[in-house]
Amino acid sequence: MGEADHLPLFESKAAKGRVLFKLYAASMVMGMCLIFAFRAIHAPSGRYSWIGLSMAEVWFTLYWLITQLVRWNPVHHYTFKQRLSHRYEKVLPGVDIFVCTADPVIEPPLMVINTVLSAMAYDYPPEKLNIYVSDDGGSELMFYALLEASRFSKYWIPFCKRYKIEPRSPSAYFAQHHVSPITNEWSSIKNKYEEMKKRIPTKLEELTQELKNEHRGFQEWEVGSSKHNHQAIVQILIDQRDPIAVDTQGNTLPALVYVAREKRPEWHHNFKAGAMNALIRVSSQISNNRIILNMDCDMYSNNSESIRDAMCFFMDEQKGHRIAFVQFPQNFDNLTTNDVYSNSLRVINAVEIGGLDSNGGCLYIGSGCFHRRDTLCGRSYSKDTRFDWDKENQKTMIEGIDVLEKACKILASCTYEQMTQWGKEMGLKYGCAVEDVITGLAIKCRGWRSVHFNPERKGFMGLAPTTLLQTLIQTKRWAEGDFQIFLSKYCPLIYGHGRIPLKLQISYCCYLLWALNCWATLYYVAVPSYCLLRGISLFPKLSSYWFLPFAYVFVGKYAYSFGEFYWTGGTVKGWWNDQRMWLYRRLTSYLFAFSDVVLKSMGFTNTNFIITSKVADEDASQRYNREIMEFGATSPMFNILSTLALVNLFSFLKGVKWVIVDSNTNCFSELAAQMILCGLIVLINLPIYQGLFFRKDKGRMPSSVTYQSTILAILYCTLAST
Repeated sequence: MGEADHLPLFESKAAKGRVLFKLYAASMVMGMCLIFAFRAIHAPSGRYSWIGLSMAEVWFTLYWLITQLVRWNPVHHYTFKQRLSHRYEKVLPGVDIFVCTADPVIEPPLMVINTVLSAMAYDYPPEKLNIYVSDDGGSELMFYALLEASRFSKYWIPFCKRYKIEPRSPSAYFAQHHVSPITNEWSSIKNKYEEMKKRIPTKLEELTQELKNEHRGFQEWEVGSSKHNHQAIVQILIDQRDPIAVDTQGNTLPALVYVAREKRPEWHHNFKAGAMNALIRVSSQISNNRIILNMDCDMYSNNSESIRDAMCFFMDEQKGHRIAFVQFPQNFDNLTTNDVYSNSLRVINAVEIGGLDSNGGCLYIGSGCFHRRDTLCGRSYSKDTRFDWDKENQKTMIEGIDVLEKACKILASCTYEQMTQWGKEMGLKYGCAVEDVITGLAIKCRGWRSVHFNPERKGFMGLAPTTLLQTLIQTKRWAEGDFQIFLSKYCPLIYGHGRIPLKLQISYCCYLLWALNCWATLYYVAVPSYCLLRGISLFPKLSSYWFLPFAYVFVGKYAYSFGEFYWTGGTVKGWWNDQRMWLYRRLTSYLFAFSDVVLKSMGFTNTNFIITSKVADEDASQRYNREIMEFGATSPMFNILSTLALVNLFSFLKGVKWVIVDSNTNCFSELAAQMILCGLIVLINLPIYQGLFFRKDKGRMPSSVTYQSTILAILYCTLAST
């Protein structure tokens, strides 16, 4: 064996600039201590607003310290795929790829099959790839779309590999290349893709009996079956043992399996976690590959070498035996230039998750994640754990296809998990809206490590929400699930005690405490404006030395935030949009998440799971592309945002009146900080004022919200002024 045979398959490097960051953090702590000293020394008697503001500042400080912990020493990983190929090409393990979908209306079949085709075309031995599609909607439309995709894959896969194209989702590829960059074959493949799109019905009524006769699988749908009430359906659309399961070049095609687990109204189906666990069991009978990749149906493969990247971690001789999963970040290809709804997760992906990685292991975020099958199923780590890749081959199927499908239906039935450890110690855990986070935590508490890998060419690209309400609802679900974990027995500070490092326990709280941020933020937005109307000062005078620590902490925090955002590839306007959405999420998503968790703990409501729609009407899409904020629907979230925006506007205008019209310079010196705060809130809310009073398009704020918010704001200001 040569020297190259002993070189690692990946390396980890600490982020640069940590000394400067630590100096900055230390100076901020000093500034915060001076602010607390001011609050303690100058506390007026009977001023509940002063006490409340002090408590809000204590919370901001505690949470800021947690966020600095994940920034203290982030790491970045780099892989060496050539070394992997040199040493392990002949024994590369098989990979089972799970693609989950739940609703053919919200998640159109054409979008799903583009994700499936991108997974089938990975730069990896095709005989070692098995793609499983979980259709929780039990839709015949989805099944037919996959049937068409299986036929098109015979042309698409060799085309991708011959010309090494990226990305390998047909829709994404042809959207980026409107004119042939290759040969005449490009036009032929594009025509076949367009023809396939036309053949896929958009409505169930269009799925004729003639189309159903194309595959025996349609016989599985019973009369009267529905999305929430149907038997288990397992259909192997591409069986690698079949001699005709080859592409146009005679190469084996990846296996393709359709799974619709049984749904009955009287049985709780446990949402995506239940679907994933059903796929784990079904795949164990068909392929039983040691590595599992799970993808969301809207998160297509953007990098054909992602599997090889993941294998560099799993197969590394020195460190790979302890790695349970490799998480790629979520990225989106439908973001606007300045990311109007701040959906890019830019700083989280580039900085924070890397910080968790260095503290003991990154989060499992539910998509774009490679798992070891046995660790996902409950295996604990021990010091003598080792993997022999020469023996880690896929299962050899000896059963006939009919027998195999019948056996798999039992594994996908409603009653199979009864009196078992599925959802508890095996598979993904149940009972939480963010089953991915809690499952990843449990894996690490069993002694395993995880890796966050963020390559230059993104591994996966998906669809971000394109309206404000969709964004806030999605964030609400995340914050709700995270806060549930914090209040449960799986709280990292309790469940992780003695199992994972203390710094990782605390790092988890960076996300688990999202919901609690609502109260301090709400107080800071509502109370200073109220006190401004009453002429009550909550901050030091401009001429006082005590004003300096407030100014330093405020400027320092936002200057660092801007630098971090810009360094990770953002724009100036994008950062401003990020600050706006930071405020909106805290005032609405986090508030409703907190309220729902409390109500559920008291037994008033049940856990639900809302799928974010991937479909938008044409007008809304045009406004999104022009970065015009979309309202256009009634929601209590919009009532809260509009009312608080108007309250701060009225307060700011009254303060301006005192200074300019009444020439009250003493008043300005006393209330300058509150006027600046209200002024910034007014600036950040300009899109809301436009939506309330000036816009005429369908995306404007609904009239009912405008009337209700205006009346509430006037009442609030009237009470404050009396």
